[in-house]
Amino acid sequence: MNIISQNTAFGGMQGVFSHASEACHCEMTFAVFVPPQAIKQPCPVLWYLSGLTCTHANVMEKGEYRRMAAELGLIIVCPDTSPRGNDVPDELTNWQMGKGAGFYLDAAEKPWAENYQMYTYITEELPAFVSQHFRMDMSRQGIFGHSMGGHGAMTIALKNPERFKSCSAFAPIVQPSTADWSAPAFEKYLGADKAAWRKYDACALVEDGARFPEFLIDQGKADGFLETGLRPWLFEEAIKGTGIGLTLRMHERYDHSYYFISSFMDDHLKWHAERLA
Repeated sequence: MNIISQNTAFGGMQGVFSHASEACHCEMTFAVFVPPQAIKQPCPVLWYLSGLTCTHANVMEKGEYRRMAAELGLIIVCPDTSPRGNDVPDELTNWQMGKGAGFYLDAAEKPWAENYQMYTYITEELPAFVSQHFRMDMSRQGIFGHSMGGHGAMTIALKNPERFKSCSAFAPIVQPSTADWSAPAFEKYLGADKAAWRKYDACALVEDGARFPEFLIDQGKADGFLETGLRPWLFEEAIKGTGIGLTLRMHERYDHSYYFISSFMDDHLKWHAERLA
């Protein structure tokens, strides 16, 4: 593990690290906040998945999670959103595809399949790697994210209910197979057969029998992507009669930015901490 930076914050440590990823065939960067409680005992782990165009740094610099994470004793892991490097395929003029737009899936189509294995990276490789280096209680894991990362968090939780005890999202893409900013990427990554898309679509996963106890979703009503990309009401409809719990909070005047995310970050951390206790 390469140490890029380490800083003390709220009695804990905010670090940025990199390692050679076997899944993505490139050097991958991630951030970890370790609360002061981890000096004495393993702490629960909360995974934060970022949205389109982001890296590990966006939430680290603007998410305002450290004070509450230190108070609650939560380790926060912030992976990158895609593979990186000069040899990694990309669409330079398309922010919804390629670098910064991994959609937390395992690509099956060329040229993307060689590097874009983000589902495997997030669910298998990175947890195995970071648990060797930090005092983590891997029996207590939660996951959350924003936008594309909210999509990733929800689909990963639905597919791994035995691993994650909590899941929440800020403005998630709940049905990416039909959303205008994700469907084209799904076709390029996964191929034209939409049956393959369903395992990376929260609404479709529920329709196909996947279950998770409950979700917390916060959504801004002034979000410019609400009507065509996010559409949380589709997930609300999909879970009817399934027993899946949902707290969906719609907020007047809030948009898609980190001003919105940071406003409700404390709520999400407390919500996760109750379920990871």
